[in-house]
Amino acid sequence: MKRIQLLILVMFVAVGPLLAQSANTEWQERIARIKELVGTNTQQASEEVNQLLKGKNKKDSEILIAVARVYFDAGKNSDADIYLQQAKKVNNKYPGIYLLEGDIAVLNKDAGTACQLYEQAIYFDPNCKEAYLKYAQVYRDASPEQAIEMLLRLKELAPDYLPANKELADVYYRNNHFDKAIEEYAHFVNTSEVTEDDLMKYAFALFLNHDFAKSLEIAQMGAQRNNRHAAFNRLLMYNYTDLKRYEEGLKAADTFFHNSDKQDFSYLDYMYYGHLLSSSKKYDEAIVEYKKALDLDSLKTNLWGEISDAYENLNNYVDAIDSYKKYIASLEVEKQTPDLMFRLGKLYYAEGTSSPLIDPAAKKASLLEADSVFSVIAEKAPDSYLGSFWRARTNSALDPETTQGLAKPYYEAVVSMLLTKNDPRYNPVIIECYSYLGYYYLLQNLMPQSKEYWHKILSIDPENATAKKALAGIK
Repeated sequence: MKRIQLLILVMFVAVGPLLAQSANTEWQERIARIKELVGTNTQQASEEVNQLLKGKNKKDSEILIAVARVYFDAGKNSDADIYLQQAKKVNNKYPGIYLLEGDIAVLNKDAGTACQLYEQAIYFDPNCKEAYLKYAQVYRDASPEQAIEMLLRLKELAPDYLPANKELADVYYRNNHFDKAIEEYAHFVNTSEVTEDDLMKYAFALFLNHDFAKSLEIAQMGAQRNNRHAAFNRLLMYNYTDLKRYEEGLKAADTFFHNSDKQDFSYLDYMYYGHLLSSSKKYDEAIVEYKKALDLDSLKTNLWGEISDAYENLNNYVDAIDSYKKYIASLEVEKQTPDLMFRLGKLYYAEGTSSPLIDPAAKKASLLEADSVFSVIAEKAPDSYLGSFWRARTNSALDPETTQGLAKPYYEAVVSMLLTKNDPRYNPVIIECYSYLGYYYLLQNLMPQSKEYWHKILSIDPENATAKKALAGIK
């Protein structure tokens, strides 16, 4: 007899949870049915609610709040309030009551009250994860610090609760804490929780952190989901460019500009495409894209420098110089440094010494402009040898037969400056100076002086062929 009673007890214990689960499933199914009807057949929905709330169900706060939420979600707030108040009368310590009241406060744009209500839900159920999450969502913009604090509490409570990682990633991203955002995105990037928007933000955060390889990987994941998503295709182009994978970058650019939905092209898009084309030696096309970027943002005047480089690579020195002068002119006077001016001088020098330039007058004009620029540099940066050195080269080009010795005083000035430094790094420059001076004195038939300079070269570079040849020719 005792064995039979024990068996019955075991069966009751085992079946009890199943019965409870079955009952729970039954009312949830009826809630789903009410949800379908509430927007299409109000009368029938009301009848379904009356049937559901018979017997013990009308004293069940969970069921009453579930009904209230159906009406709230459908925008029928007065109906929702009826069942909300009934739930309160049954059990005013049920956390779901305060979750719903908090949501109503959010709808009424009362963030402070909403968060107080979510805290009330947590008070009655410290494990109410949804309350932590909703609290953080309310404060994600108004007070990100409070949002982060609540989410960290939630993570401590439930380390594997992915919605907390997801929300925390979003708060960090919104507030430019990209390192921390990246850590949180990594927790759920390979789960069903991740959305296209998450992937886009994750890839962009990685890109801003200069992790171009990982950003590319995440952008590719996004593009596999939606190959016409403009943000993913944009990031593919950006990352391929920064990774110097130019061939793949050009394909990505074509997809971005011609096969993406809802694209709204920006200055950066055209700038990156210009970089990509320039790096692929498509200089004409690069110039077009850089100018499109400037059309969208005329303040990004550094692009005139990129345009100048592209023109120079096309041996179009006229437009290269014009573009670079626009860049310099866009800067405040104190930012027009000798380094920037040096680039302009070299462009004039290149124009004056380039083989396509056959007009002697134009050649001379360019070299005189170069000399003028290098003169300013020598004055503004007296501790640098570069101004005088390039004046020497420029004047050597103005006097190609070295009959006038125009470059002589500048080469001598460079030698005087560099010898005091006693630095082997400058030996090639010093050898160039000595070579000019040795040749100049040779042409002047001043052999002792000429030999002196060729010997100085050999003291630096004993195998220098030019010096050996010159000395062999001097009787």
